[in-house]
Amino acid sequence: MSNSAFEFSDNAYVERMLQHCDTLAYISEMEDGILRQYLTAAHKQCNTTVAGWMTEAGMQTWQDEVGNQWGRLASKNADAPRLIIGSHLDTVPNAGAFDGILGVLMGIELAAYMRDNAIDLPFHIDVVGFCDEEGTRYGVTLIGSRALAGTFVPDWLDIEDPDGKTMRDAMIDFGLQPEDFGKASLQGENIAGYWEIHIEQGPVLEAEKLSIGVVTAIAGARRGQIRFKGLAGHAGTTPMHLRKDALCGAAELTLAIEKMANDCNDDRVATVGEIGIRPGAVNVIPGAAVISLDVRSQFDDKRDQLIDDIAEIADTIASGRHLSIEWQWHHKASSVPCNKDFQKIFADAMQAVNLPVRHLPSGAGHDAMAIADLCEVAMLFIRSPRGLSHHPEESVIAEDVVDAFHTMCQAIQMYKP
Repeated sequence: MSNSAFEFSDNAYVERMLQHCDTLAYISEMEDGILRQYLTAAHKQCNTTVAGWMTEAGMQTWQDEVGNQWGRLASKNADAPRLIIGSHLDTVPNAGAFDGILGVLMGIELAAYMRDNAIDLPFHIDVVGFCDEEGTRYGVTLIGSRALAGTFVPDWLDIEDPDGKTMRDAMIDFGLQPEDFGKASLQGENIAGYWEIHIEQGPVLEAEKLSIGVVTAIAGARRGQIRFKGLAGHAGTTPMHLRKDALCGAAELTLAIEKMANDCNDDRVATVGEIGIRPGAVNVIPGAAVISLDVRSQFDDKRDQLIDDIAEIADTIASGRHLSIEWQWHHKASSVPCNKDFQKIFADAMQAVNLPVRHLPSGAGHDAMAIADLCEVAMLFIRSPRGLSHHPEESVIAEDVVDAFHTMCQAIQMYKP
């Protein structure tokens, strides 16, 4: 393997990558913003465009049975394992141009670089642009990656979008055969691993003035609601010491949750994002209040311990205010660790291009979560200016993308399956 593969005379690959991000930003269902939903005309146009770029990079291309777009830079060994590099091509409404998309386009440019430099690898590079990670149209996330992992749920085909069209009918209109979803599964295939390059979608790397970081794990999350019930009463005639104010109980707990998460001094986070009260009148003491709770950590046991601590103080607050309390959980996802050998390869590659190594967890979910049911996974984060994502002003710094690209070129050549 030539050492020249580690040397870059220009950054044409990154320039093209960023230009292609701009091009895809115009493939949208919105006139004044970015929106690409699963099985729409924008989805089809995006796949066609990306397939063209894959072909230009010397890759074989195909679309699988659920609408994921693929490209392969083939190894000379036809029986070689497959290293999958990918992310998603769909977006939330009024999205930015880089969430998911940058990772797919970087995979294509990495393949182009290997082709241009005649670097033969002991594995196929399979780049995938997942069809639906965000779940915007049908309320189901990770559709494309879960199909690969063999965890696509047949009942999803009967889910209707806001216009009343089922996923089954939308797949038919798209040119797919709904009952063939199982053929997209890669269970039993010779998969070397899955690598995903993604913007951080948070402020940590920027705060530390770092361009990229190695992801240690994708945090597991639990979400639910906490309901306080007191007694509604007249705001003018009920003395303060005789009140059973549900809102005050919810507010006290909200501040307690913030303090408890801060005091953890690790990666645990807890968020109260919604609050509702009844009856909700200016001159009525709130008789009922409900708050949402979202708790995350890369370590499930630590996350659950924080929840137990929150539950204990919630009971104390409710008792002290003579309120009843009820918990209702509606989401639980286990954390997904990134493969330690892959983390080391990424870290060694960063050092090889003279970059400081920073390890950090991902608080957001990614396709790698689903692919972990198929094979070992790894992620590399790129700094997000202002921590912005899912926002029209989402951006990247070109030099950061260069750092990520150089690092991944190194990592690919260091990897020996």
